[in-house]
This record gives sequence, structure tokens and C-alpha cells, in this order.
Amino acid sequence: MKVFTYSEARQSLAALLEQARRDGAVGIRRRDGQTFVLRPERPTGSPFDIEGIDLGITTSDIVTFVREGRRSTE
Repeated sequence: MKVFTYSEARQSLAALLEQARRDGAVGIRRRDGQTFVLRPERPTGSPFDIEGIDLGITTSDIVTFVREGRRSTE
């Protein structure tokens, strides 16, 4: 984990955030020796949460396509 001084963090916040995104975490050390860790927030949604698209077909159309496909492979 890369550690930045407080002054470095203030001067290059964008680079610090990018480093945290790439590496998972960065540290920021104050003059008094305290160190804080900055991590990107983990996504809370499921990877299966995707926006749907409108294909203009109905459930009945899909069932028909599947049945036709099964018939052609038998």
C-alpha cells in the first residue's frame, strides 16, 4: 500500500484516488504519525443487476423461438 503525506494528498487528490482504485487502498500520514487508509467503496449491487433492453418481442415470441430451436436439433 502506497502511503502519501497529508501535503502530497492535498496537492494530488486525483492521482491519490486513482492509485486507490488501482491498488485497493492508499494511506495518508499526518505529521503527528497518524495514518488513515482510503479505499474505494465496494459496489453494493449484484453483477447481475443490468439494465434491460426493449427488443420489441413478447414472452410468447421467446417461448416460440425456444420451441422451434429445440425441434430443429432433435
